[in-house]
Formats: sequence, C-alpha cells, structure tokens
Amino acid sequence: MPLPPVVRERGRLVAGGAAVGSVAAPILVVGLVVVVGVGPLAAAETAFAFGGLWFGLALLGWAGSVASGRAIEAAQERLDVGSGWTERRSRRAMARIGGFGAGMMLVAPVIGTAVG
Repeated sequence: MPLPPVVRERGRLVAGGAAVGSVAAPILVVGLVVVVGVGPLAAAETAFAFGGLWFGLALLGWAGSVASGRAIEAAQERLDVGSGWTERRSRRAMARIGGFGAGMMLVAPVIGTAVG
C-alpha cells in the first residue's frame, strides 16, 4: 500500500535535512581535528552534541509553532505586520532543522566507532 502524499512530503523534508546533517558531521569532525587540534574521538563526540543541539532546538521550535502558531498569526494580522511568518512554514523549517540534527546524531557515532 503506497504512503499518502502528505507522509511522503513530510518524509522528504526530514530526509533532506538528515542528508545534509550526515554530510555536515564528517566535515565538522575533520575541521575540529585539523583546525582546532582535538582528537578524532572527541571531535566525533562534539559533532554528536552539536547535532543534538539542533535536534532539540527544532523540537522546541516545532512545539512552539504548534502551540502558539495561530495566536501569532492572529496577532500579526491584527497589528498589520507583514513578516510572512506562518505556522505551517515554521513547522516545515523545524522539520528540516530536526532532520539535520538527527542526521548528525546518526553519523557521528559511526565516525567515533571508526576512529576509536
């Protein structure tokens, strides 16, 4: 049975962010080893923590968008503020950021295992 279009669309958002995060993790590890001079295992642990930071930020932002999104949109409309912020776009952005963090958190332990 094929997945509904909404699930496929949202899955692509998260998967795209995860792909970018999984590429960013090794770049961050190499950068920390070469530029800062930390050990490879410590660099992989730092990359994991950095991914966790982004994942947590996205989770908090997504929850805030869901909880307060309609109120923020109504306030913008009432105050005639044209920022263009919408609950839907905020949730989409948080899904991408969460996917980025998750991608880093998935790849960093693999790097740590390989170098440790």
